[in-house]
Amino acid sequence: MAEVYYVGVDVGTASVRAALVTRAGLIKSTAEEPISIWEPQSDYYVQSSTEIWEKCCTVVKRVTQSVKRSQIRGIGFDATCSLVVLDQSFQPVPVCQDGDRQRNVVMWMDHRAEEQAARITNTGHRVLSRVGGVMSPEMQPPKLLWLKENLRESCWNKAGHFFDLPDFLSWKATGSLTRSLCTLLCKWTYCPPEGWDAGFWTSIGMEDILENNFSKIGSTTCSPGIPLGDGLTQEAAADLGLEPGTAVGASVIDAHAGGLGVMGADVKGFYLPCEDQPITSRMAMICGTSTCHMAISEQPLFVPGVWGPCLSAMVPGMWLNEGGQSATGRLIEHMVKGHAAYTQLQEEAQQRVPFTGVNIYSYLNSHLSSMANSRITVDLLASSLHVWPDFHGNRSPLADPTLKGMVIGLPLSQTLDDLALLYLATIQALALGTLHILEAMKEAGHDIRTLFLCGGLSKNALFVQIHANATGLPVVLPDQTEAVLLGAAILGACASQDYSTIQEAMKGMAKVGKVVQPDYELQSFYERKYKVFLRLFAHQREYQALMNQR
Repeated sequence: MAEVYYVGVDVGTASVRAALVTRAGLIKSTAEEPISIWEPQSDYYVQSSTEIWEKCCTVVKRVTQSVKRSQIRGIGFDATCSLVVLDQSFQPVPVCQDGDRQRNVVMWMDHRAEEQAARITNTGHRVLSRVGGVMSPEMQPPKLLWLKENLRESCWNKAGHFFDLPDFLSWKATGSLTRSLCTLLCKWTYCPPEGWDAGFWTSIGMEDILENNFSKIGSTTCSPGIPLGDGLTQEAAADLGLEPGTAVGASVIDAHAGGLGVMGADVKGFYLPCEDQPITSRMAMICGTSTCHMAISEQPLFVPGVWGPCLSAMVPGMWLNEGGQSATGRLIEHMVKGHAAYTQLQEEAQQRVPFTGVNIYSYLNSHLSSMANSRITVDLLASSLHVWPDFHGNRSPLADPTLKGMVIGLPLSQTLDDLALLYLATIQALALGTLHILEAMKEAGHDIRTLFLCGGLSKNALFVQIHANATGLPVVLPDQTEAVLLGAAILGACASQDYSTIQEAMKGMAKVGKVVQPDYELQSFYERKYKVFLRLFAHQREYQALMNQR
């Protein structure tokens, strides 16, 4: 019998990727294409849905070229929670003052709507209880309100459909306007069984969203992985190089795909504290440009500053809480590339492997080890250097987009050693930020015993080890490093009905690759470092209060 396959498509911040995956969860081939990001002004980030779909088609054709179309049983999409605007004829509508129609996607990290988000928070509406009590500018209601208030003629009045990017992709593939509960619950304030809260939209001045039973933002919903329509349309199948009718699963946000790709792995024999415990004892961390912290529970748990609880937003029948950090990989890159010794770092990294080059972060990890020189643990090198990591605001658990970054302990010198120490202190700050989120979740009733990491930063050995050390929890890395792509493929596998449920597909396709244990001898060090971490936040609030005095 011929092997069957599923295709997973992941639209990240800066690229589109696809993978061909077997029924057992083995990734056979991958492909990647960059996508454009425009920054018309500070904190505005936009993309093109036309370009994104074209790149999806390119990567799917590449990963499936070696197998027969009949062997592909299903396809699943995930994407960033960006806002796509189309008119009544499903043509792009511009989302910036320049009027470029092809630039019709407000990216997830676009913070132009901070003022609108604050106004929505100040309403104190009951829907805010599902988003930690605070409306983030990364969610869709403030972005929609900004478009209405600032681009009424060129955008708002012309818009016929507002999609979360994952739902745009599934619509493009199937023609189905059914929206995923993942996107609507996590980013739009939808709440089953009641659905949309008309009073909320009216209270923030967007009563026109109510027209035609909320048709512009979605009238029909379903859980992730549910088959949509009749599968791929003739047009989409031709675009993707697949057979018409191929099953398409309801999509998810990219972070949630990562959760699906790691969280359900069988851990028997690895002697982990989550063994013989329910899946609720696990937290999935999807670490890339930003980081999402995903935890599920059997009963709804309300965590201040953390999004959720959302029923069936990731795993059907389970409640999801989602914490996060707005800038992680992006922050590390900002700190490293902005340092005076960055050019020296590039030169030395290139000299190590002159023809192929070496990853600068691998080089920094090695450089830190040489600085420690077996005398002390690398972590201790940053005893007097401290970072507050919210250079792009705090997503969780403080839910304060106005917070800024802080660095304490900088010397006058700007050597490569100084750069390495700043890099180390930044990673430690991000890990302590994870601990901050874990503490908030624990206080609300979560019992997290093991971290499951995936995404680009999970390939950085120092980032992983410091997360284990700072939190005191073991870290599980997936057997298939592209866990987000695996999660997208799980949606296709579920839609094909080769697996009866998402949970069954998760267990059948996700595997443990490596376990990283914490260094318990560093417990006291990180307890002290965490106290400093919390004081940095308190001090920043004090400074803000002082400067606001009249």
